[in-house]
Amino acid sequence: REPLQIGAEIYGHAGIESDLEIQRLLLDALADCSVKGVRLDIGHVGVFRALCRHGEVSADMEAGLHGLLEAKDVPALEAMTAGLETGIGAALRALPRLYGDAGVLKEARRALPDIPELRAALADLERLSSETRHPISIDLADLRGYQYHSGVVFAAYVPGEANAVALGGRYDEVGKAFGRPRPATGFSMDLNDLARFAPVPPDAGAILAPCIRDAALDEAVGRLRREGQVVISDLPGHDSTRAELGCDRELVRVDGRWQVRPRA
Repeated sequence: REPLQIGAEIYGHAGIESDLEIQRLLLDALADCSVKGVRLDIGHVGVFRALCRHGEVSADMEAGLHGLLEAKDVPALEAMTAGLETGIGAALRALPRLYGDAGVLKEARRALPDIPELRAALADLERLSSETRHPISIDLADLRGYQYHSGVVFAAYVPGEANAVALGGRYDEVGKAFGRPRPATGFSMDLNDLARFAPVPPDAGAILAPCIRDAALDEAVGRLRREGQVVISDLPGHDSTRAELGCDRELVRVDGRWQVRPRA
């Protein structure tokens, strides 16, 4: 199935305010699509990056740690981090359990080293969690889109759906590939998935119109369509399939005027 994506982006602003705005836009869009019970899972890839940088972790080891955190493979994570500097290794091993409501940020401040990048990332998550008007979860081991994203990442979930209905986050480094690095944050949603949440409108029926040359008829058809009515032209040679059109009314001429009447 080919995805049909929609979404929004904000370019040129590096502050948490644009992340808040993009999340508001996402939540409003989901509400407009009749998606109920939305919960946001929020993470920050900067936490993992800062730990790897301060621990002088090699690129190969960073890739391995990333895979283990994505898989939530705690035993293998413990083995791989055993040789790292004590504080960094313990912090990396703590990431899988740093999951839950906003209260987990207090535990994160105790479990993670007090370094500027981590303080900034946790402050961003705290502000997002305090200003978001929907239920949220914090997941510091969520490294979705790690090679693409540079800061806050988030996913929207709804009851009964295993997969996220929307994904987003900050990707300040993407522009470098095009020779113009600049801050950016955004989200995307699959339109086909969203369509499943839309309420099925009641069958409003349709109006059958004669297929003849008549200026007054054309005017009546145009007016009805502008009003939102479904008007179907009764094309020649389709008598046998007319019942399939679902027309419960028809345009008939009464006293020289075209009027809508129930079909017999």
